[in-house]
Amino acid sequence: MDEQLMRGRVYGSDHDDPDPGPRPGRDYAELVGGPLDGLLLDVTGWTARRLAEEAALPTEIGRYGPGGRSVYAPRPSAPGKRDWRHDTP
Repeated sequence: MDEQLMRGRVYGSDHDDPDPGPRPGRDYAELVGGPLDGLLLDVTGWTARRLAEEAALPTEIGRYGPGGRSVYAPRPSAPGKRDWRHDTP
């Protein structure tokens, strides 16, 4: 796995976690743009169909605050990256 990717913080990790980075043996996609920019999304075990779909990720730091979601779609030219599309309530 890319060294820079290994230094990132995993989406959904606890803010108090002393080691919020990726774990060996797991698969990750980097979130690019939007409120979750730079975080890693654990996609371990996702089917090919699921990997090809958008993911609406709950976040309190998006446009709609608590209860809102940020939508990320796979980047066709870079399977390990997911690009921000929009926020949704």
